[in-house]
Amino acid sequence: MNLKHFYVAAFAACFIIYGCGGSSEEKSVKDETPQQPVDESPAPAATASDKGIGKFQNVELTHPLDEGMVKAGQGTYDVKCGSCHKLNEEKLVGPGWKGVTDRRTPEWIMNFVTNVDEMLEKDPKAQAMLEVCMVRMPNQNLKDDEARAVLEFMRKNDGKN
Repeated sequence: MNLKHFYVAAFAACFIIYGCGGSSEEKSVKDETPQQPVDESPAPAATASDKGIGKFQNVELTHPLDEGMVKAGQGTYDVKCGSCHKLNEEKLVGPGWKGVTDRRTPEWIMNFVTNVDEMLEKDPKAQAMLEVCMVRMPNQNLKDDEARAVLEFMRKNDGKN
């Protein structure tokens, strides 16, 4: 009698194990699913130039400052930049602007303000700044002339002439 119960229990256990293990067919189907080819080519190296990443490779500065651009740049700063950047060295949300034209080239600044997302993804200096600030700068959709005016305002803020 006990042996009969043992065989019934063993049969039931085998049935349950076999029933639960039925996913092997699904696994084989999944294994046969063609996989997308993996692009193993190395990612293009980030250009670590002082000019950043973007279309500005040669920004001609004016001497003396173009006061019309300074005024336009201050207007853009007041509307789009001032809520996150102070004009001194203190960090607000983003870094303070004092000395930015000494730390960065005009081309880097222009590329950063007009190409924020790609700069934050690929430029080592922009990525280092992001680690300090912990907040991605939103794309302000500045046009080229607006970015140039902001640069001129930054130069004025840094005491350039």
